[in-house]
Amino acid sequence: MSLGSRSWALQGEPKAVQVGQVTAVAWPAQQGLAVELARRAGEATTWPGIGRRSPGPLHLIIVPDGRHLDSLSSGRAPKWGAAVALPGARTILLRADQGDLYQTLRHELAHLALHQAVRVRVPLWFDEGYASWAAGEWSRLEGLELNVAVVRGRVPDLRSLDGALRGSASTAGAAYALAASAVTELARRNPSGSLNPLMAQLMDGRDFEAAVLATTGLSISQFDAEWRKSVRRRYSWITWILAGGGWGILALGIWLLVKVRKRADLPRRAALDEGWEIAPEPTGAPELDRDAER
Repeated sequence: MSLGSRSWALQGEPKAVQVGQVTAVAWPAQQGLAVELARRAGEATTWPGIGRRSPGPLHLIIVPDGRHLDSLSSGRAPKWGAAVALPGARTILLRADQGDLYQTLRHELAHLALHQAVRVRVPLWFDEGYASWAAGEWSRLEGLELNVAVVRGRVPDLRSLDGALRGSASTAGAAYALAASAVTELARRNPSGSLNPLMAQLMDGRDFEAAVLATTGLSISQFDAEWRKSVRRRYSWITWILAGGGWGILALGIWLLVKVRKRADLPRRAALDEGWEIAPEPTGAPELDRDAER
């Protein structure tokens, strides 16, 4: 038996538990967690632009770690991924060792809700941006305030954003936040200030690009350009400093000043050390002067 298969054996055999319409599958150590997550997954939820919906029958598989997730998803999940939604199979795979499990679950449920309501093809950036927005992952947007690449104006176009969403862990965090900001911009560009008109068009079977044009007055290429301008305006060096980046510069400046001062003091310290001799300390205790005592 290989080390890998031995590790799997130590986990025990996964078991399925039915919680309402949700079939929860988990290894013994995650059984209690799986039941609680399945209970939440089965609740009716209100989704932006879609309305209140029950998820219906689905499989929720709680895996112990990334290796199990990679194996069960046939490599669809990136190594840094916390979960995978398979809308066609009505299945969610969720890692038990990663982040906020309830928010991650909501993100994946949003994918299922979107694909259940919208039958036309949507781009990856919209799919992930919608799920991030619906899951309330606002910390992603806050993270853009300190992202130096974004602050410098290096904002990818929407086509490149699709690739970044499946990139490395270092680039994917900003990519998810940018995708959420693009979906937010779609809502802002409509007079209603919401996604409702766009989602209504998509649920009626209208092509994505045609739906964007009808609800924002912009072609997808025009929207792309306007969205990037909006990101550059919002996330500037001023927002970076206000968000805390200035403290980093201050700390670095103080550290450099200390280093320079120490280097400048080296010749003076060396000069002071020259010629200094310290007499050895006496080894025994001094005898008392008895005559002086009298």
